[in-house]
Amino acid sequence: MTSQQKDNCLLLSIIANISFSNTIKLHNNLLLFLLFIIGISNTYSQELPTINGQYAAIPLQEVLIDIEKQTDFEFFFIESWISGVIITKTFDNENINSALQSIFENTSLNFYIEKTSNRIVLLENTIVYDELPNSFFGLEETEQENVVIKQKTNIPPPTFYNTTNQNKQEYNIAKVGKSDPNNLQETYLLSGKAINSKTGDPIQDLAIRVKGTNQITVTDVTGNYKLELPAGYNELSLRAMGIAATVRKVIMFNNGSLDLLMEEGLQQLDEVVVEADAFKNVEESITGSEQIDSEESKNIPLVLGERDILSVAKALPGISSAGEGAMGLNVRGGKTDQNLVLLDDAVIYNPQHFFGIFQALNPFTTKGVDIYKGAIPVEFGGRISSVFDIRTKNGNVEKFSGEGSIGPVTANLALEIPLEKEKSSLVVGGRGAYADWILRSLDDEALSNSNASFFDGILKYHNKINEKNEVKATAYYSRDAFSITSDSLYNYDNRLFSVRWDHRIGDKTNSALIVDNSNYGFGIDFDGETNTDFNLDYSINETELKYKLRTSLNDKHTLDYGGSAKYYSVNPGSIEPDGSESDVNEISIDNEQALEAALFIGDEITVSDKLSVNLGVRYAFFAALGEATQRTYEDGMPKNESTVQDTLAYSSNENIKTYGGPEARVSARYLFTPDFSVKASLNNSYQFLHTLSNNTTVSPIDTWKLSDLNIDAQKGYQASLGFYKNFKENEYELSIEGYYKKMENVLDFKTGANLFLNENVETQILQGDGKAYGVEFLLKKKSGDLNGWLSYTYSRSLYRFDSEFSEERINNGEFFPSNFDKPHDVSVITNYRFTKRYSISANFVYQTGRPITYPVGTFRFNNADFVAFSDRNEFRIPDFYRLDLGLNIEGNHKKNKLAHSFVTISVYNVLGRNNPYSVFFVTDDGEVKALQSSIFSIPIPSITYNFKF
Repeated sequence: MTSQQKDNCLLLSIIANISFSNTIKLHNNLLLFLLFIIGISNTYSQELPTINGQYAAIPLQEVLIDIEKQTDFEFFFIESWISGVIITKTFDNENINSALQSIFENTSLNFYIEKTSNRIVLLENTIVYDELPNSFFGLEETEQENVVIKQKTNIPPPTFYNTTNQNKQEYNIAKVGKSDPNNLQETYLLSGKAINSKTGDPIQDLAIRVKGTNQITVTDVTGNYKLELPAGYNELSLRAMGIAATVRKVIMFNNGSLDLLMEEGLQQLDEVVVEADAFKNVEESITGSEQIDSEESKNIPLVLGERDILSVAKALPGISSAGEGAMGLNVRGGKTDQNLVLLDDAVIYNPQHFFGIFQALNPFTTKGVDIYKGAIPVEFGGRISSVFDIRTKNGNVEKFSGEGSIGPVTANLALEIPLEKEKSSLVVGGRGAYADWILRSLDDEALSNSNASFFDGILKYHNKINEKNEVKATAYYSRDAFSITSDSLYNYDNRLFSVRWDHRIGDKTNSALIVDNSNYGFGIDFDGETNTDFNLDYSINETELKYKLRTSLNDKHTLDYGGSAKYYSVNPGSIEPDGSESDVNEISIDNEQALEAALFIGDEITVSDKLSVNLGVRYAFFAALGEATQRTYEDGMPKNESTVQDTLAYSSNENIKTYGGPEARVSARYLFTPDFSVKASLNNSYQFLHTLSNNTTVSPIDTWKLSDLNIDAQKGYQASLGFYKNFKENEYELSIEGYYKKMENVLDFKTGANLFLNENVETQILQGDGKAYGVEFLLKKKSGDLNGWLSYTYSRSLYRFDSEFSEERINNGEFFPSNFDKPHDVSVITNYRFTKRYSISANFVYQTGRPITYPVGTFRFNNADFVAFSDRNEFRIPDFYRLDLGLNIEGNHKKNKLAHSFVTISVYNVLGRNNPYSVFFVTDDGEVKALQSSIFSIPIPSITYNFKF
């Protein structure tokens, strides 16, 4: 092609571009008149020729040359348009028009045949009309829009899109789709994936806003997005935390895709945090979800200066604990064992250290946590209250870096080590405690002679193999050891690892293959003054294989589907004598085995711009397996020694009992306006594991029990409804959500139950019904010098154990408050920044006192005095409230320095409130006295030095 011919081809393409991309304001009738003249000249044309050929993986340019040889036509095009295009087609006397349509069907190219001059001009994206519609002259404006896309003003001249510039902040106009005269629409669908240009990682929560409108969408966890845009020219504003703010110019010719390669921009962190999640709380269709970034805990004053995302979670509505220092979390009236806690896809059974005072997660290797307490995604199962999906950071692939802290009780360190630049990295984290000085400073003589310590370590490998494959592997271990008395040493530990392979299957489907293993165990080493020394241990182990996929079928449907299988092995406990002189008898309970599996599929349906629905079903299956022995009891009778009918023996891997069934996951969102929505959800779930404990609060030596022949699986049902509103350009978020939850086969225990090392523990267990309901209120201010949130929860958690037999009945079979029923719960988190370096923080908590059973009198029987107690949990301990204050001082912000520092000075329990942890009763000289224990009854000051390099 000559230089003049190229110029003519380019000019014709620009003319077409102008008319249908609206990049220059031009009178429609004049432009169409020019095309009308072209159409008149083409009416005097010959019949189109036919072509023949077999093209097997032939470059498009060679195909066009061959067609030129077979006909009198000559092609005009810009070579860069067809570079790299390969054609596999066969033609047998095919009309050249239909042959070219077939050749270009999977490209962005159209063509225009000038029959009088035997020229064929290729056009990128655009089309040329050679005839006018009926009654062209005198058309109304709305009718003209069907012929030429409506003009827009203030549009820059057209430029040709250059994909090699996508990794820069300055971008040429992207032309998306291919004009089709048979499918002209007012709007088209744009989809694609947001990718970090440096690391290749998908960018989650990238806010994509259409300039000049309130239309916005947010990328999902895999970086994918979908957005409906008007035909023609559009400008997109792109913002995310840690990503440079970018504007992309897009011309929409048809439905199409555009991947967004984004540059990092940490210097704009304070601005993009707000924009990244601007409408997420309003737009997402699931209810009862919360997201906490690890950085959010940096400025919140917590006990002894330790950053803790799980403590931050307790400041959100619907999440609490049984008391200060209590292990475990209670979500929407559920027990602590009803929460599925995941660390990089693997279950962590006890995510807390030091009796619940510290989290068992290194804050510098933790990226954040997604909390689901309402509509749980279809891929998760096995628990009936909530999911805590904790994610660790990917390491720095550019340079060696690290972060750490030194506090009064703990020291933390995390290192990020590049292995292969821009591809793979290693994260190594470790932390330890030197907490004995706290116990020695207490007034209690027994505790002052005690000791306690813990440590945890984590290792994460990340490799971005290529654009379609990514591998992550995580290994974690934590251990606690404490001695409250001089003769007993307690210990408990978590161990887990997970390997995840993310694979992109084509443009529409992403998959993840996950293999993980988790182990939790505890032990007691007793060394007494008599010959009663022993070692006790317990452990639960699980191994899981999971495969999940996500497919964007079209602009209306996105599927999540897959399956999982999990194998459990439980050592219910054993005691061995310690030393040859010990008089303790060896005891060992038979191991328990089980298989849990699930298949799931869900569809995220975009019904309209306002209505979005998530429909899902998960089929859960559980089988308790031998080798084991199981008792059977008389039907309709209490389970005790007198009602035993038979003892059954099961061989290895023989099926003992199966449980399970379908689980529905339904949620919907309706947008009244772009910043105001209503959401509703309904779901049910099964739980096949239970904790055995007769303590008021969770203990690190509680045991997990699998469902079997005599202990049924728990079932949960929950419905929720909420309203969500943003104010003042999304500076404020407001949400009000109500829920009702019903539970079946929840566990409680008979008075004086003997649970540990009991071969027939079902004789000590009661299973009954539960219900919980409440309203949650959250007001959050996300930006400005003053930011934070106010949360309030009104909730009730009630249980009922009814039977015709008194030994299996509690409180006459009526509903009564659970141990963690706290009707009123208020949390206020605030942070005020004076300058870039100085800020103050405050944390206030108020909770209704938890229920307790009081002695209400005494009586004498057979010359012995006895205490008469009230109905279970009839009374309450005093209400709980606490105020914490903190001063945060950042080091200077010089770019080139060895390390950047951050100092936190905080006071926990500023008011010195003597909040009761528990109330217990003793008999002294025939008189019953109530005693109160507290964890932190005085102000606790601390100073923590944080550094980052």
